[in-house]
Amino acid sequence: MTAFLLKPSRVWTSGFDAPREGVAVLVRGNKIAAVDRANAIKDDARVVDLPGATLIPGLMDLHSHLFLHPYNLTAWDDQVLKESEALRTVRAVRHAKDTLDAGFTLLRDLGTEGAGFADASLKRAIDSGIVRGPRLIVTTRAIVATGSYAPQRKNYRPDCCLHQGAEEASGIDECVRAVRHQAAHGADWIKLYADYRVGANGETVPTFSLDELKAIVGTARDLGRPVAAHSMNDEAMRRCIEAGVDTIEHGYSGTRETFKRMAEKNIAFLPTLTVTEAISEYFLGHTRGGPPTSRMEEAANAFRLAREEGVAIGCGSDVGPFPHGESYRELEWMVKLGMSPREALEAATSVSAKIIRRDDLGHIREGYLADLVAVEGDTSRNISTIAKVRLVMKDGVVIRGGET
Repeated sequence: MTAFLLKPSRVWTSGFDAPREGVAVLVRGNKIAAVDRANAIKDDARVVDLPGATLIPGLMDLHSHLFLHPYNLTAWDDQVLKESEALRTVRAVRHAKDTLDAGFTLLRDLGTEGAGFADASLKRAIDSGIVRGPRLIVTTRAIVATGSYAPQRKNYRPDCCLHQGAEEASGIDECVRAVRHQAAHGADWIKLYADYRVGANGETVPTFSLDELKAIVGTARDLGRPVAAHSMNDEAMRRCIEAGVDTIEHGYSGTRETFKRMAEKNIAFLPTLTVTEAISEYFLGHTRGGPPTSRMEEAANAFRLAREEGVAIGCGSDVGPFPHGESYRELEWMVKLGMSPREALEAATSVSAKIIRRDDLGHIREGYLADLVAVEGDTSRNISTIAKVRLVMKDGVVIRGGET
């Protein structure tokens, strides 16, 4: 059984106000065997010295799209309508590797956006060791109300049969059928779109009725699948809360009362701050570091309200529309908008682990799975060092770094 003794300058994990210096971590097989003073661990394990580095738990991004790439390179409609599923899968393999190399050892992929059930196959390939990538939680196609997603029919010939970016459903029976269909094809979670830009003037409006949402959530519960809800409209968020979803994604128009209700119902929030910056850069003339657009301000306000009302906030960046391997930007945004570096690290580790119901990940503790990352400097003081990765270990295997 392979064993490593990791000796960084400091170890950070949730539950401590500051990193612990002079502490080493013994990894045996795929688990953490000991966390103790370096001179107290007596073992013949391979020593990996990491001077100047901070060892942290493997990072998690709970809102990602491995089958998308940046919209300034290829428009969303063109990716869905013109790129084959095979091409998109090959590209997703590269995206998975880039993500893992950046220290994100787990992703929740929230929809293949027209690439069918290819995420379930990619997950299987990663788990089998065929390709390299993070642990994946997959949702396959996602569920949308009929006619309410994209590519939008009104933009094309009316006699076209357009390939859709998610599985359409209308009425309780079809909603139930869609959940069962996706679960049967490997979905770990069910993803639904509770609203979209389909109002008379392109405004974001609710797309599923409360009864339809309850049917989706109830069927998912019966099948042991949690539910993630894309929701930007406040009324749609309220319906999702009433229906009992597990996470709400985006939430940009959420009111204080809505976030308060989320906290009361223990519904977690994935704020997807980075994608608003990316979209603003591509289409709204924003220059990174410059004054925020109204869209960015709306996202920042939702984030502030969620924090003030005590909502559990995980790390979810919506990576895909911006480059894979840059999920760390979400942590930087959370700090810019008021979190301490420690709180942002917790959002991407222990809080996210709780959201996905994994009590064996998200901490550096004896008996936990050995998903570990070493970064330059003290990231608990300066979150920007999160991008300076020295070592990545997933399931006890050194993926990057590891020189003695």
